[in-house]
Amino acid sequence: MAEAFSDPLLLHTEAVIFCATEPVSLEEIRLGLSENFQSEILVETIATVIDTIRIRYEGPGFAFSLAETAGGYHFLSKPAYQSSVAQVWKQKVKKRLSPSALETLSIIAYKQPVSKPDIEKIRGVNCDYAVQKLLEKELIVITGKSSLPGRPVLYGTSRKFLDYFGINSMDELPELKEIASSENSIGEASE
Repeated sequence: MAEAFSDPLLLHTEAVIFCATEPVSLEEIRLGLSENFQSEILVETIATVIDTIRIRYEGPGFAFSLAETAGGYHFLSKPAYQSSVAQVWKQKVKKRLSPSALETLSIIAYKQPVSKPDIEKIRGVNCDYAVQKLLEKELIVITGKSSLPGRPVLYGTSRKFLDYFGINSMDELPELKEIASSENSIGEASE
């Protein structure tokens, strides 16, 4: 088993993932290492190497593990050590989103591509500040312009959104629960 961990391809793959500031995809690893080794490396080979790395760091001897999020791989601290990491890096830990930003982000995630007027129609309030903050945090991106009069900008979620919430695709978002209109009637007497 020790020989498997000294394989040059494994070590180079591990170094690429370790140094990445955001999740790095299987294809990005394959292309980079194929160029580095000046030899075509198969996706299956990289997938096998990544599985070997994942198994290595699953054990209790490591405080971090290999995670797959946003369609790529990166190292994350294990849950048992997150409180220590948070204490040391209080200022560096991701700041929570305000309720209005989270509500705006939810609308964008479920309705994308969506324009600001549509978001404001759903929320019932101006959302300029929330949209600006979400753009600054790179959780949303401009996906184009609507064909409606005025050609409003359309927004969608980014790859960083997937990473922020620890999911690989939008399919992993929870389903919206349908709310029966009779439960929301105003002015009806309750029995």
